Amino acid sequence: MSGARKTAARRGTFIVLEGLDGAGTTTQTERIASVLRSEGHPVVTTREPSDGPLGTLIRQALTGRLGMPRGAGPLASETLALLYAADRTDHLKARVLPALDEGKVVLSDRYVLSSLAYQGASLPMAWVETVNAYAVPPDLTLFVGVAPEVAARRRALRGGPAELFEADEAQRRIARQYLAAIRRRQKRERIVRIDGELSVEAVTEASLAEIRKVLGRKRVR
Repeated sequence: MSGARKTAARRGTFIVLEGLDGAGTTTQTERIASVLRSEGHPVVTTREPSDGPLGTLIRQALTGRLGMPRGAGPLASETLALLYAADRTDHLKARVLPALDEGKVVLSDRYVLSSLAYQGASLPMAWVETVNAYAVPPDLTLFVGVAPEVAARRRALRGGPAELFEADEAQRRIARQYLAAIRRRQKRERIVRIDGELSVEAVTEASLAEIRKVLGRKRVR
């Protein structure tokens, strides 16, 4: 089934939050879900990498626990991009599409735009897009924008083990790639930038305002 046909057929609403590591997408996903549930919406929250078997491999690769054979270094960029694409297939079929078919609101912390920004920073973006061509488009993507320096400070405060893409220069490159990916896809997908440097509460309210527009259009139909 093509992405267009699946979009037309689904009853639920698919919303994605995107941004640099430290932008606050995980916090906002939970806050938005809480408000929507209080308003009576059935909501499913999820994330990528997923909690499935391939998502687990990706998380191991990001923290340096999984690499090429015989200690030859981290996984090749192409390998990681394909793992993300394969994990996305499982994620869609196991969690996202069933929930949409049940008429639920699905909030995903990251999706295809992350692959275009993160893997597209070292690979041709067109190739990354091609290996993700099967992925159904969201009804709305919220890009929580913060400066790389702000994201770095937040990551430092958060603590925890460093991950593969969290070096400052890598994040600056990924920030540029996010903007390029948004320009590439915004004519065919609804992508809205949210100022992620506002207070946590203000980011939630700005996000909810955009989400309610989409939910309102769905009800009218």
